[in-house]
Amino acid sequence: MANAVRFLAMDAVEAAKSGHPGMPMGMADAAAVLFARHLNIDPLDPQWPDRDRFVLSAGHGSMLQYALHYLLGYADMPLEALQRFRQLGSPTAGHPEHGHCAGIETTTGPLGQGLATAVGMALAERMLNARFGDDLVNHRTYVIAGDGCLMEGLSQEAIDLAGHLGLGRLVVLWDNNGISIDGSTGLSTSTCQLDRFSASGWAVTETDGHAPDEVDAALEAAKQSSRPSLIACRTIIGFGAPTKAGTESVHGAPLGAAEIESARKKLDWPYPPFVIPADILAAWRGTTERAAKARRLWSQRLAASDRKGAFERACRGELPEHFGPRMRDLKEHLIARAPRIATRKASETALQTINAALDNTVGGSADLTHSNLTLTKPLTPVAPGRFDGRYLHYGIREHAMAAAMNGIALHGGFIPYGGTFLVFSDYARGAIRLSALMRQRVIYVLTHDSIGLGEDGPTHQPVEHLAALRAIPNLNVFRPADAVETAECWELALGSPSSPSVLCLSRQNLPTVRSEVLENRSARGAYVLEEADGSRDVTLLATGSEVEIALAAAGVLSASGIRAAVVSMPCWERFEAESADYRAAVLGTAPRIGIEAAARFGWDRWIGDGGAFIGMQGFGASGPAPELYRHFQITSEAVVAVAVRLLEPRSKSPTETSPPRSLSRIV
Repeated sequence: MANAVRFLAMDAVEAAKSGHPGMPMGMADAAAVLFARHLNIDPLDPQWPDRDRFVLSAGHGSMLQYALHYLLGYADMPLEALQRFRQLGSPTAGHPEHGHCAGIETTTGPLGQGLATAVGMALAERMLNARFGDDLVNHRTYVIAGDGCLMEGLSQEAIDLAGHLGLGRLVVLWDNNGISIDGSTGLSTSTCQLDRFSASGWAVTETDGHAPDEVDAALEAAKQSSRPSLIACRTIIGFGAPTKAGTESVHGAPLGAAEIESARKKLDWPYPPFVIPADILAAWRGTTERAAKARRLWSQRLAASDRKGAFERACRGELPEHFGPRMRDLKEHLIARAPRIATRKASETALQTINAALDNTVGGSADLTHSNLTLTKPLTPVAPGRFDGRYLHYGIREHAMAAAMNGIALHGGFIPYGGTFLVFSDYARGAIRLSALMRQRVIYVLTHDSIGLGEDGPTHQPVEHLAALRAIPNLNVFRPADAVETAECWELALGSPSSPSVLCLSRQNLPTVRSEVLENRSARGAYVLEEADGSRDVTLLATGSEVEIALAAAGVLSASGIRAAVVSMPCWERFEAESADYRAAVLGTAPRIGIEAAARFGWDRWIGDGGAFIGMQGFGASGPAPELYRHFQITSEAVVAVAVRLLEPRSKSPTETSPPRSLSRIV
């Protein structure tokens, strides 16, 4: 059964003329034991909620999983899919991609991400179990990780969190082959992984990865442990390859026809490429009956449960009908009060309503709870042995927090959000990118969004981060201007089941700039907040805290006869998705000035060749926020001066029908 996996992997990589045969060949024995004897998955119902989750963290070895899926009988993994490995349009992508075929629980390939995402899955399982009990939620999360996964710093963040929380239903099988792309792992590491995991609170054991009974016993022991488990499987990379086994040459390249032919003889596999003998295929297909029986019994328990409706609603992740009206009530309340508050505080206000209206939001922060303001009264913390809470103290682990939130979202049952400073989004970027790639509803609450955070200085003041986040496809980047827009952006983030969202929020207080509720105006990405009195002379485009500056500048310009419109742009991505006619109506034909306390990169898309930008030209500095805005000339006075310069040629034109008056006096 293991050799069937090995040769399918060899043959597929050889046919594609690219891929990674070494890991599937080395881990075939351990994987065969895991899938045939322990893993509860049913190919006839791949989305069964109480299935075990399997994560191939060493995603370069994707043919291991594709081969297993064919052998187990997944309907969307016919032999032809293996024969088209790594080809355009095939479900068998170079690395496993969530959504491409059934049973791929998460996208992997960036090393360490799978392991960290699995921590989130295991956490979601325990939290859902605390709500619905063993009858409905009682499964495990299994991971196959490689040396590279454990070298990545992310792995330490993840295993530390898992060990601290005591996620006993998380089991990692480590492909301990001692080989990396450059050669022996001894070139770059001397870490004893068993000691490292043990020190982080894990149960650890070491086995011969090519001895099925040893692996089986280790898996049985892991099931009995109250701690997460590491099973170190000593393996030979490329096991069975006569001349290349145990070397780096088998890691990421086809073996070659001659080597494969020799491997067939060595392992007594006298079958043509992609041919699996009927008895071996039947043995594999027969292993699924154990899980199918478990699924049928679970379905009976669900049907008899008085929590059936609540459980199914949690799994669907739908927002209740009362959510929209409650958010509208909140916005009306905010407009009536017109508070001058930071948008991070406005976010907390919105979350009070959200977390009271929804029972499936799960909050958290990377040790910045009282700065991000992500904890509200209905939420209690999750702690070791206590998983009935709705708030997670992730610790100073931004990357692991983001990856774990991906795991929570992928698992189902909850909508995760987590906070840190915007500047530290760089630490989490790999997982944020995967949120977008996998189309997961994960919400990132990123506060202290500009030089407006003040005295902490340039190390903490994001400059290029908005542009970097906006560059990620399928990621909605929201930067609200006031408490009303903040509530609207939260509503949009929660109502976007196929996109992650980033909320970039200020530390400094901002006035309420909206005076009406109407529809959710932020939904269109940008809108005219204040129209000019007559045809426009200039259009001021701004986001977040700089909308206040744009409005002040428009007032000065208007008083001097220059007709200025103000456009708030809380979400570029949503604005880009609007019709060309709508975008043209909002932007207008007059010269445009973009205003944002961040780098210019990306703004030229909106301001055009004849426009101007007021923002950051380099890094920030340490000092009180108002002084920093003056120092970097992000002020209403600067906007007015730039508007005058843009319009001066027009004021001198003899054909100008209604010239702006007293331009020099404004400056």
